[in-house]
Amino acid sequence: MADGEAPGNGAGGNAAGGDGEEAAWRDLIARFDAPASDDGEVPWPEREDLAGRVRVTPTPPPAPPDALPGEPPANPSGLPSAPEPWPRLGGGGLGPRDTTAPEDPADEHYLPPPPPPLPRLDAVTKGAWLALFGGPFYLLVATALGWQVSGLAAFLAVAAFVGGFVVLVLRMNNGGPRDSGPDDGAVV
Repeated sequence: MADGEAPGNGAGGNAAGGDGEEAAWRDLIARFDAPASDDGEVPWPEREDLAGRVRVTPTPPPAPPDALPGEPPANPSGLPSAPEPWPRLGGGGLGPRDTTAPEDPADEHYLPPPPPPLPRLDAVTKGAWLALFGGPFYLLVATALGWQVSGLAAFLAVAAFVGGFVVLVLRMNNGGPRDSGPDDGAVV
């Protein structure tokens, strides 16, 4: 590009940019805040003009035959009337304070049943859980407090973790015996 040349000044375009698009945009921007003309000229092409200016004035619905002239209609929308939301009581009052309150608001809420008790663990399972968490816990505390951990203590902590994990996996309940009857469904 030569000095002083702008994009679009080449052989296919003009200084306004392309086929006059830039000039059209500049014209639109210049006329954006300009007031509308009062001479009746419409700001759109004539091919988009329908049948001249259209005035929309709301017309009231026809009055029912039993209404008196000059009296507003009882239901101007023409829709069926909705039932009253609150029953009318003695003094002509109408509202939420005129109705009776529910007997006990707590009766309307769902209360879940109490959860079942936790299963009882035997001594082997308790020991496996203790070994699973106890070994790494000992190493974590010893490292955090700066204690000297011997090789035997580190080995025993890791062995306790692995042993606890193995015991828990071997004692897992897999859902019952395999030969529970002829209708036990698909067993994988």
